[in-house]
Amino acid sequence: MRCIVGILAAAGLALLAAGSGPGRAAPLAKDLFGHKPLPAATAPASYGFYSKGCFSGGIAIAEDGPNWQVMRPSRNRRWGHPDMIALIARLSRDAAGDGWPGLLVGDISQPRGGPMLTGHASHQIGLDADIWLTPMPNRRLSPSEREKLSATSMLKKDSLYVDDDVWTPAHVALLKRAASYGQVERILVHPGIKKKLCDTVMDDRSWLYKIRPFWGHHYHFHLRIGCPAGSPGCKPQSPPSHDDGCGKSLAWWFTDEPWRPAKPGTKPEPKARDVMTMASLPATCQAVLDAPAPASAEAVTLTGKGTLGAGGAQAPVAASAFAPAIPPLDVPLPRARPER
Repeated sequence: MRCIVGILAAAGLALLAAGSGPGRAAPLAKDLFGHKPLPAATAPASYGFYSKGCFSGGIAIAEDGPNWQVMRPSRNRRWGHPDMIALIARLSRDAAGDGWPGLLVGDISQPRGGPMLTGHASHQIGLDADIWLTPMPNRRLSPSEREKLSATSMLKKDSLYVDDDVWTPAHVALLKRAASYGQVERILVHPGIKKKLCDTVMDDRSWLYKIRPFWGHHYHFHLRIGCPAGSPGCKPQSPPSHDDGCGKSLAWWFTDEPWRPAKPGTKPEPKARDVMTMASLPATCQAVLDAPAPASAEAVTLTGKGTLGAGGAQAPVAASAFAPAIPPLDVPLPRARPER
């Protein structure tokens, strides 16, 4: 009996040591990145893949711009690679010229990217952004409205098909404008929205290949750009097929298979963000996590007045080594990337 007690005691001490010593479980990457309030004040670069990576040199888009408003600002997800932020500002301006009232900007990325505390699997390298399909109202929303207001679904209730009472030609023009930029590689929408475009776009259909059907995305569209210059550690996606995507691949979404529930008793797989540690990310992400921050969020925020900084003032170089690389908004950016 004394021998058994000794064995159990030794086992307990071993377990205690495993939980408190060098062998304890590594912290989750989402907790490390999710609690960084400011970006890494180093040169802009994206590392890894859209769903497994991070980025440095991020900037924020102002909560209020000439043609946009940021939604859910408490999440602190209005950060991205400078190319992404410049693109959103450009889209807001160009879409206003097309007649769209303004963008309601959803999640972009955390200040340094990485896995998010909640929500998205992607949005990790500063090259993804969610834009609401709800037109911006002709007034500034209150802080409470920005946190609580729901986006409008484009679908008929309990249906996979677009509701013609809410869908308008302006929505088509907005998506076409977003797809027109060379940097944009994919735009994710609900399959019903993709079908609506396939059924109604009659003249120039050359942009439809960028519009890709995916689960969800009936309240917003997901804008994704390709790996930017100066980011050799960024892993690109395979380029999408250049057919319009209106054939068999779209028809699959209107079968039972994509929507079939899991079999009873099936244990759901844990979400990647809930198990991902720093070892799962590119090694450079540790340096991104450890890098110094700029002096303030305001110093690295694109205001819509063509510059960084509060009130449109240029961010001091000491606050952000990459600030001078951000050009005025009247420069036609982002520049088209050559086809590969």
